[in-house]
Formats: sequence, structure tokens, C-alpha cells
Amino acid sequence: MMFVFTQQKNKLNTGIMNFAKIKIVGAIAISALLVTACGGSQKRQNAIQISGSDSEVNMVQNLAEAYMKKSPEQSIAVTGGGSGTGIAALINQQTDIANSSRMMNKTEYQQARDQGVEPVAIPFAIDGLAVIINHELPITELTIDQISQIYKGSITNWSELGGPDLPITVYGRQSNSGTYVYFRDNVVKADYTNNMRNMNGTAQIVEAVRSDNSAIGYVGIGYIVDKEGKVADRLSVLNVAADADSPAYSPLNKENVASGLYPISRALYQFTNGMPEGRMLDFIRFELSPEGQQVVVNAGYYPLGQSYMDELKEMGIIE
Repeated sequence: MMFVFTQQKNKLNTGIMNFAKIKIVGAIAISALLVTACGGSQKRQNAIQISGSDSEVNMVQNLAEAYMKKSPEQSIAVTGGGSGTGIAALINQQTDIANSSRMMNKTEYQQARDQGVEPVAIPFAIDGLAVIINHELPITELTIDQISQIYKGSITNWSELGGPDLPITVYGRQSNSGTYVYFRDNVVKADYTNNMRNMNGTAQIVEAVRSDNSAIGYVGIGYIVDKEGKVADRLSVLNVAADADSPAYSPLNKENVASGLYPISRALYQFTNGMPEGRMLDFIRFELSPEGQQVVVNAGYYPLGQSYMDELKEMGIIE
């Protein structure tokens, strides 16, 4: 039921491209969920600690809330800070589960093993990473190459893409973000332009693009749609084409993401130290259950496809 991602076991890497209300506490740097005992006010001890991905924090918060309603004797604390923060906490044995919107790199795996940690990667949701612009811009679609040129600084004015004569304001995440890494490696395929405005959190990108009529940004799909799939005000979600000879597809359509037609799809992961057991395994199984996957959908993301579920079953995470 789990994916053990080591140098010997990495077959999921080739499957990542198959594939909300925003509940933000502060700037999403810290968002804690601690439940109390039934009918009492005393905080439970030994809470499951989950930290990491800003893209995942609200969804996992929702999953934790739903799980604790079913199991009020359990306590789960969820914090954000970025995928790199969660992975570092797992390596230093300061968290039970690391949320990550990217795979760990070789250096992180080696650091983990040096600390006696054996990372296990568990996919639990699919994200259609959305490219968003301010709603006043008359652009409806771009190719991967055009997006890349914007983010590496080769295209700097919307007039080059058939839009108004406006300098493009480029927004992205900071380098500790898994989304920053994924977008750089899979879309930009080069270093970001020095003119990119690095935001602390996804919510900040959303607000910046909404208020800047020349803006472009990238965000997890769950941050810009509600449970009915309605896009947040003052934003447009671009259709994206794999290349100039291919049709453009929207990440707002579940089938586009699940089938891989939308070219910026990714699995979202949780890492544990070794195969999870006990209450941690029980929570992960809840996330992967039909009820948990519906929470994923309600948060604006997409459920795992059958191929992922078959792998998880083979690994013994689900039954």
C-alpha cells in the first residue's frame, strides 16, 4: 500500500504525470490542528506530527479533521512551511509525516540514511498544477514552451503573446517549496528569471495575481477552486498545450488531469520513516479510502487513479 522510493525502487517516478476552500491560519507557515478529549479540554498527547508542503497543508488539514471526527481519541497536528521544510523535519526525526509535492532528491535520501531514516513515499492525491493570470488579461492558453520562456525571462511583455503592451509580472514560490522545484524542473527546464517575485506561500501568489493586472503565477489547483469547481474571483486559469502542435487542455477538467492530457499534472506525496504502523497507518489508510479521497476532491484536488491504488495494495498500505 506504500511506495518505497529508494534507488532500487523508483517505478512511480514515471507515473507522476498521470494525476477548497482555503483555510489558512496566518500565512500558512504554521497551521496546527490539536483535538481535545471527548467532552473535555485536555489536549491529547503524542499527536501525529505532519509538516511540509504548502500545496498540501489545507487538504491534509481537512483530512485530519475528518479522521479525528471518526477517531476522537487521536490527535493530529498539521503545519506548513514548504516541502523542503517537511523533508528536513523527517530527516531530523522531528515529524512523523512529511507532506511533499515533489519527490525527495538524492542528497536528501543520503542525508536521511545518514540519520538512520529510511524514507517511504506514499502518493495520496493528484494535482493539476494551474497557471493563473489576472482576469483582465485576454489570454486563454499557452504552450509549455511559452510558459518556460516567461519564467526564464525570454518573454517579458504580454504583447509578445498577443496580449496588451504590458510588462509581465512573474510570481512564483521560494526555493524550499516543492512546487517551485517541480515547476522549474518540469516546465521551465532552466533557472528562473531573476525578476520572478518569490512568494512565501501559494495563497500569496493567488492574492498577488488577483491584484496585479499584468501577473502570471503557478498554484496547486485546490487553492483557486471551491468544491463546486468555481474559480476564485479575478483569476483566469490558462489552458496549457504540451507543444505548438498539440491542443491546449484545462486543469479544471478532472479527466484532462487523470488521463495526462493536461501536461502539468503531478502526484502529491507523504513521506514516512519506514513503513507506517499503528495509528499513523490507520490515518494514511483513511486518506486513501473512498471517504478520504472524497475529502481530497472537496479540497479541489483529484483522487488517485487505479494504477496508484494497485501499487499501494501491492506494497501493503491498503488491503
